[in-house]
Amino acid sequence: MAANTFKIMPESSGEKKPSKLIPANCFTTDETDETTMRFYDAEDGSIATGVWECPPCKMEIPAYPVNEMMTIISGALTITNEAGVEETFGPGEVVFAAKGSKMTWHITERLRKYYMTSH
Repeated sequence: MAANTFKIMPESSGEKKPSKLIPANCFTTDETDETTMRFYDAEDGSIATGVWECPPCKMEIPAYPVNEMMTIISGALTITNEAGVEETFGPGEVVFAAKGSKMTWHITERLRKYYMTSH
């Protein structure tokens, strides 16, 4: 059984696994090494936490698939919402994306983030 209370550390000894959230044609450099280090997954799939890392990319998201709260560890992310309002986030900043939101997701510098998602 997984621990119910734990410290999430970006440099922990957890296993980084390949992540396939970003379509190959959305990467904006030759780098495509997107990874996830998972810390907790609820048995019913309702909540997940971990550290996600991704090289620069840009993609249109017609409907964000989950509710997600993230804290940027390193890198830069620019989100443009449906109304065209653009906001850039960097290290230490906390971002919330609501399920169903339409946006453009643009990682301009390799991004590492803590995440917690819920369905």
